[in-house]
Amino acid sequence: MPTFLETVVERIRADLPERIRRVPASDLEARIHADRRGRPFSEALIREGISLIAEMKRASPSRGPIRPGAGVTEIVRAYQDAGARACSVLTEPEYFGGSLDDLAEARAACELPLLRKDFLVDEYQLLEARAAGADAVLLIVAALEQGRLSALIHAASELAMDALVEVHDEEEVRRAVDAGAEVIGVNNRDLHSLEVDLETTYRLLEDIPAGTVVVAESGITTREHVRELERAGVDAILVGEALMRVDDPRDAIRGLLYD
Repeated sequence: MPTFLETVVERIRADLPERIRRVPASDLEARIHADRRGRPFSEALIREGISLIAEMKRASPSRGPIRPGAGVTEIVRAYQDAGARACSVLTEPEYFGGSLDDLAEARAACELPLLRKDFLVDEYQLLEARAAGADAVLLIVAALEQGRLSALIHAASELAMDALVEVHDEEEVRRAVDAGAEVIGVNNRDLHSLEVDLETTYRLLEDIPAGTVVVAESGITTREHVRELERAGVDAILVGEALMRVDDPRDAIRGLLYD
């Protein structure tokens, strides 16, 4: 029986030809502005103190609906006001309730660097991301063969985007490093079983080379979690559900970042 990750990646690969037919790559390239490094992503993650990448998502495969009617503009402006240093926008529609339109709206609504978070397997999706306003893209090691991973990191750089390269175990760390990853995200959630273990970040930190920007993802819900990750040397955290479930995300962000 296919895992969650395998199911999503298979569907995306099947959908790509129709997406390319509807919007050719040449049309996307025409939308990409010359000034493509206006909001550097990785630099935002290495400022003093731990940096927050605040995530806009309406649902998740493990939790179901989180905030189904959430408006992008309202959410990302709240994130910016409360001190987030970057914003992640889920663009996967079926499980997360997102779209590329959400990314474009976020670009217009805030000044934060933007990460397109989705299951990316093809250079065409990088063009989609850049045309919609992304400053960075998520690349999941478990979803990509090594040659594809290296090629997509390089292609993202050519489009003036950073790549947040996501890992979950020691072998994936090795593959990310070998592919040239400069920003590594440790996902505490296993994308096959969807189980979360915060110890994953601490276990893998020793395998990540010095000088690499490290982002901890998933399962971060308390101020103590953030303090411990910062003490361990993590540069940034990516938090979504804990911010989206509360009435005012500003309060949740302040609770995570400030004593």
